[in-house]
Amino acid sequence: MSHADLTLDRWRSFALPDVHRFAREAAGLAGARVSLIDAVPHLGGPLHRVFVERDGREFALIPGGSVRLGFDLDAWEPTPEQTADFERSLAEEYGYGPDLKSHLAELLSPPRTLTLPTVFMAVENEPLDEPPAGVPAVLAGRGLRMPGADEWEHACGAGARTLFRWGDTCPIGEPSYGSGTFAPRCEPNAFGLRIAYDSYAAELSGDRGAVHGGDGGESVCGGYGDLWAWLTLATANRNPAMAEFVYGPEGEYAWEAFSVRPVLSLR
Repeated sequence: MSHADLTLDRWRSFALPDVHRFAREAAGLAGARVSLIDAVPHLGGPLHRVFVERDGREFALIPGGSVRLGFDLDAWEPTPEQTADFERSLAEEYGYGPDLKSHLAELLSPPRTLTLPTVFMAVENEPLDEPPAGVPAVLAGRGLRMPGADEWEHACGAGARTLFRWGDTCPIGEPSYGSGTFAPRCEPNAFGLRIAYDSYAAELSGDRGAVHGGDGGESVCGGYGDLWAWLTLATANRNPAMAEFVYGPEGEYAWEAFSVRPVLSLR
């Protein structure tokens, strides 16, 4: 079995010696060195996390295999506070549809199961050095690549099927940017990534129809409402309007506000 074929379920079954062995072997294949191995509680059990370092950047191991992505809107109910806040946004003539679920249906990827490779993904996103069209070549020159939209979503949610990587709810009345007081947003996710933590962030992937992890501050600066701003951090949010902007004529003058989270592939 190739190291890239490691599944999340099998990874969770590894004893600590197996974790260390796999981490050393995978790091060697990627030309990196292991910098951290620890474990965190996640989805009812421990999840081992592995960081490797290459060329001064840290990457986290993202086990793949058959994964469930997207968000099941039919199985979710918003809190009264979320509904009330979104209705205030509608009153200001913001929104894609007549209600919150209609709005989310335009933003979130649908439930689906697919197979992804195991990779190392950068712990931190990094700003673009040039317009999006040139990013793949620049990363390739460093032995890296952009993540696919599905890879980004899996890396963010780490197997969780909730609206956000930390759960289904978000605080209304607290900013979705900066340090804030809502700790789950500011903490690393289950794989150790600093991801979907600030609505002013906006990450690109290999899918030109998607922007992830934030909207560059559009919702906050536009006064769209608290929930709307928090929804930019939803794991399955593809933000098609922002993607259309960055890849359209206007994006030529705004690409420096976007970022990418490089991927280090395994052989």
